[in-house]
Amino acid sequence: MHTGPAHLFVPGPTNLPDEVRRAMVAPMPDHRAPEFAAFLRPLLADLAPVFGTSRARIALIPGSGTSAWEAAITNTLSPGDRVLMARHGMFSALWAEMAERLGLVVECIDVAWGAPCPAREFGRRLGADRHGEIKAVFVTHNETATGVTSDVAAVRRELDAAFHDALLFVDGVSSIGSMPFEMDAWGVDLAVTGSQKGLMAPAGLGILALSPKAIGALDTARSPRSFFDVRAILAAHEAGSFPHTPPATVLHALRAALDRLAAETLPAVFARHRRLAEGVRAAVAAWGLSTVAEHPSFASQTVTAIRTPEGVDAREVIATARTRYHTFLGAGLGPLSGRAFRIGHLGDLNEGAVLAALAVSELALAEAGARIAFGSGVAAAQEHFAGAAAPCLAAAA
Repeated sequence: MHTGPAHLFVPGPTNLPDEVRRAMVAPMPDHRAPEFAAFLRPLLADLAPVFGTSRARIALIPGSGTSAWEAAITNTLSPGDRVLMARHGMFSALWAEMAERLGLVVECIDVAWGAPCPAREFGRRLGADRHGEIKAVFVTHNETATGVTSDVAAVRRELDAAFHDALLFVDGVSSIGSMPFEMDAWGVDLAVTGSQKGLMAPAGLGILALSPKAIGALDTARSPRSFFDVRAILAAHEAGSFPHTPPATVLHALRAALDRLAAETLPAVFARHRRLAEGVRAAVAAWGLSTVAEHPSFASQTVTAIRTPEGVDAREVIATARTRYHTFLGAGLGPLSGRAFRIGHLGDLNEGAVLAALAVSELALAEAGARIAFGSGVAAAQEHFAGAAAPCLAAAA
């Protein structure tokens, strides 16, 4: 039997702030009533800055980020359409698999797990596509399995340099709400996220933002769609409702979470995530271990995947943390199973929480057979956090 709270350090779902949990204790609304419309319209408007857009329209889809993936594809593309993707982690691989199942012809570039999306290779293939056969380019902004962030703006530059008209799809499930995301500036046509990660709400909503160009594609796409018909969803949102019964408790939680983000301000949210991520990476270096991300320049600000030493099973590290210390770390996925574990550092998190994750990780690594000097990673993160705090304290003084 465990005492004390569980410590959740997986890269989603994330911890819920107290005010978000309290917000869910609300009576069920009549989602056709004017009062619900007065609640929903500001919610949709307040999501726009988190996506970095003033032009996109946002659709809320009961489900998860995966539901928004499917809605993005079926509402703007047709069976037989050719799309360009990269496979460099579990979630980019799953997106490619979904595209194939939905009848798309996937031209997929395989990249090492630990590397980002190959923007230059995308550019080469787009430049060679003289007849515009590629209808869409898919980018996983933050590959949750590997802790790697890709440069979406670089992919847009390659599209523009090739004078290519393909739609730009971006999976922002583990980035939006925690890292800068500039939908308009990067020329993103469809951006996908879920309620349960950087937005600090319970799982239950897929969120899809569509550019004006993507809106235009809704009427030409020939993929079958019913529940995921974005035209019906957007029309209902315009009227202040949903075309089906909405998950009202999740919407109330999302309202409270957006208020929390606005109070902290998005620049401060992004700076906090960067600071926490740098502290975790300082700890990994102090342990003498390496991250799955091959270079710090594209290391994620929301999740760090850590390779375990030779002969140390990462699954044992995770199990020890869970059973002995009531602490939940992320598993290595696919070929990283048993070879890496993940620390999620996104959402409602601060330095104290990260230090706890590192301290438990040291205990679990040592019990699994790794030669870890207790306190080494914690001290390295403390030094980083103290140094990062000094300029802020001086400015405040």
